Amino acid sequence: MKSLKLISSAIAMLICFVSMAQERTISGTVTDKSNLPLPGVQITIKGTKKYSQTDYDGNYSIQAKKGDALVFSYVGMDSQTIYVKDSNIINVVLKENNAQLQEVVVVGYGVQKKSMVTGSVSERKGKRTKIQAESNSLYTPSPTITIRGNESVSPKNEPLYIIDGVPAKANQMAKINPNDIDNVSVLKDQAATSIYGSKASNGVVIISTKNEIYKNLTEKELDKKLKILPIPTEPTQEDYDSFVENAFESPKTAPLSTFSIDVDNASYTNIRRFLNNGQQVPKDAVRVEEMVNFFKYTYPQPKNEHPFSINTEVSDSPWNSNNKILKIGLQGKNIPTQDLPASNLVFLIDVSGSMEDMNKLPLLKQSLKILVDELRPKDKVAIVVYAGAAGMVLPPTSGDDKKTIINALDNLQAGGSTAGGAGIELAYKIVAENFIKSGNNRVILATDGDFNVGSSSNSDMEKLIEEKRKTGVFLTCLGYGMGNYKDSKMEILADKGNGNYAYIDNIQEANRFLGKEFKGSMFAIAKDVKIQIEFNPKQVQAYRLIGYENRKLRPEDFKNDAIDAGELGSNHTVTALYEIIPTGVKSDYLAEQPDNLKYTKTETNSNNYNGELATIKFRYKKPDGEKSIEMVQVIENKSVVLEKASDDMKFSSAVAWFGLKLRDSKLIADKSSDEIVKLAKQGNSNDEEGYKAEFIRLVETSKQYN
Repeated sequence: MKSLKLISSAIAMLICFVSMAQERTISGTVTDKSNLPLPGVQITIKGTKKYSQTDYDGNYSIQAKKGDALVFSYVGMDSQTIYVKDSNIINVVLKENNAQLQEVVVVGYGVQKKSMVTGSVSERKGKRTKIQAESNSLYTPSPTITIRGNESVSPKNEPLYIIDGVPAKANQMAKINPNDIDNVSVLKDQAATSIYGSKASNGVVIISTKNEIYKNLTEKELDKKLKILPIPTEPTQEDYDSFVENAFESPKTAPLSTFSIDVDNASYTNIRRFLNNGQQVPKDAVRVEEMVNFFKYTYPQPKNEHPFSINTEVSDSPWNSNNKILKIGLQGKNIPTQDLPASNLVFLIDVSGSMEDMNKLPLLKQSLKILVDELRPKDKVAIVVYAGAAGMVLPPTSGDDKKTIINALDNLQAGGSTAGGAGIELAYKIVAENFIKSGNNRVILATDGDFNVGSSSNSDMEKLIEEKRKTGVFLTCLGYGMGNYKDSKMEILADKGNGNYAYIDNIQEANRFLGKEFKGSMFAIAKDVKIQIEFNPKQVQAYRLIGYENRKLRPEDFKNDAIDAGELGSNHTVTALYEIIPTGVKSDYLAEQPDNLKYTKTETNSNNYNGELATIKFRYKKPDGEKSIEMVQVIENKSVVLEKASDDMKFSSAVAWFGLKLRDSKLIADKSSDEIVKLAKQGNSNDEEGYKAEFIRLVETSKQYN
């Protein structure tokens, strides 16, 4: 009998262990039907005591397993139950409970039944008071909040914050742990001023914590309690490489256009961060190709021996009516997860003093936990950190031992200087010592980019990374933070080191890049992918590559296998756009073209190739190969009007258009945000995750900052 009890106990423990092992991070955003974020929504796992709560941007995360029932509850809304399936992202739209809303009015001193509220409360028919956060970041140091229902929703009309009876500032409010919040009330009536004075003229957000932990504190004591750091460095101290946008070129004098593919999309998420924070976007932070490539397009899978398919389309330019747009799309082969090679990864983590902000190391650790969830038993991970010095805090550990890896991440703390060179050396050394032939050998660098490598910084770093590239190790760069963010260094690392680069502005972006798109982000199916296009001068008067300024190559680099180029991941898409001025079209963007040249004449032979717009060539290497393989395709001289173009053509053109506007391009005639939104809406399809809808919102939001 005793042995049976022991066996039962062991089985119960085993079931519990298996259940825990299956848990993963589920995250998402909770909004109302107007797509406004809902703060303070309680998320519970039905039948358990586990719960979470949305922050002021409506974002949440919770540990759950497949089959768990998540219950979303909010005052004035119908509760909603959603079961966890295969996706790690669950976004929820809650509907108003009209019966309940008719009986409740929110006032400055609490929540009252409608029958008990006096005439001093100003009520707006058909409108429900909402808190609207203008930032989309999970860790926002100072979000802009406006109370919907006031006469103006300008970001300047910020409400008064009251925390446990203590007047507070936005950055103090943003530091409160959502789990400590007991109640959030909103006052927008005239009685607010009689209670809190003229400072309450834009409304009041009243926050009560569970144990009144901030009651009777002074402003300085509140800062200390909430660990408020000094005001962040101004965005002007962020570092971006300057560049000049591509100009129009004639195929008679420049017959070949050559460039490396770019699967990075850090520029888009960084721009999103600026716009969500109500800041002007620095011109040099805008890399149009990275904006376009943030979004996925519906290109077909390859049907031959090559690892990607080639897809082209020609239509009208939406910003210059007489011009054309050529879209070139690559679709990487989708390799099943079980067939992907084993991974040998080293997390290289910046734990210097500049990383202590909430949107840096704390967000970084949560991000890498998402990646850890994707690891298989045959994968292994080591962790190297650097600050004043570099060190290994976790030796190579099986992907099956997730608890050990996560514990190592949880124990990391920020402090010290930023000697990144030693960290890079050690990380590559550990990868080399554990190198898997035909495997995925990769360093994953996570930092704000504010580090030193040598006496001349960027040039020394470039030399170091180019040298490490020869070892056959790939590089992924994850950027975090704001204020002192060094985009220029991150871009150099990715461009020069067989790498890719993402800017993680919130936990949802971490879920997208490190979870949902794990295969494309972490497993290369082709490397050193180059594109070379030759335009037919009979059809093309001039052309220009939109974006890719930092990825352009010399014509002779195309066949030179020693020249580095971009990598393509499993199921990744890459899109490039050219703007074309057809022959016979008068244009203000054309320089005076020389004629009657004796030695540079490039006329085609007698058949004139009238049916061809261009010939496009691709070169790529296998992930462990050293010799490139060439592909050739002819682009027909066929164009469709923009109204009949594919959704992919419309949406990618709209994104490029917005990028050119943000860069204040002198080569676009029409800079209307309304027209950009209109085109993007026409091309908005296949948007299950809502990223395209979010882009449309960003363009609309940008009107007040541009």
